[in-house]
Amino acid sequence: MKPLIAIAAAYLIGGIPFGYLLVRWTTGKDVRDLGSGNIGATNVWRSTSRAVGLATLLLDILKGFAAVWLAAWLTDHDVTWMSAAAVAVILGHAFPAMLGFQGGKAVASFVGAFLFLAPLPLLATTIFFVVTVAVSRYISLGSILGAATFPLAVYLIQHPPAPVLLAALFGGVFIIWRHKSNIARLRAGNENVFRLKGARA
Repeated sequence: MKPLIAIAAAYLIGGIPFGYLLVRWTTGKDVRDLGSGNIGATNVWRSTSRAVGLATLLLDILKGFAAVWLAAWLTDHDVTWMSAAAVAVILGHAFPAMLGFQGGKAVASFVGAFLFLAPLPLLATTIFFVVTVAVSRYISLGSILGAATFPLAVYLIQHPPAPVLLAALFGGVFIIWRHKSNIARLRAGNENVFRLKGARA
C-alpha cells in the first residue's frame, strides 16, 4: 500500500501548478494567456518578473525533490519506487488534474527529482545546460541538450541500478518530446531568446 501511496502522492505533488498560482496571486492574470502560455518558470519570468519566475523555478524543483524524498521515506529507500515517483512527479507537472491535464514541460520537476536520485550526474548536466544557454541564449536548447545527455551522464558517473537509469531515460526522452514546439521554432530561427530581465525588474 505504501508504494502506491508514494506514487499517487508524487503525481499530486507534481500537479501543484506553482507558476499558474503565483502569477494569479501576484498579478490576477492567467499565465496561460501570457507569452508562450506555459506555466513553467521561463514563461513566468518572461511574462511577469524575475522574482516570480525564480520563485516558480525553486518551487517546481522543490516539488520534484519532495516527491522522491517522500517515496524514499514511505518505501524504506526502495530504488524502484523512488524511480517510479520521479516519473510520477514529472507526469504530474506535465498533466496536472487541477488545470485539465495541461501543464508545463516538467524540466524543473525533473531537476528536483534527480537532485535526490542522481545528484552528481545532474550537476554535470546542469553545467552543460548553463554553458549552452550562455552561448546560445536559448533556454529551450539547453533543456533539450541537457535532457538528451542526462541518461548517459547517469550511466557513466553513477552506474545506477536499472530503475534509476530507466527513469532518467524516460525523463530525458519525455522532456525532449515536450519541447517539440521549441524544436520547430529553433529550426525556423524564431525561438524566444532568454534575457535576464523579466517583464518587470
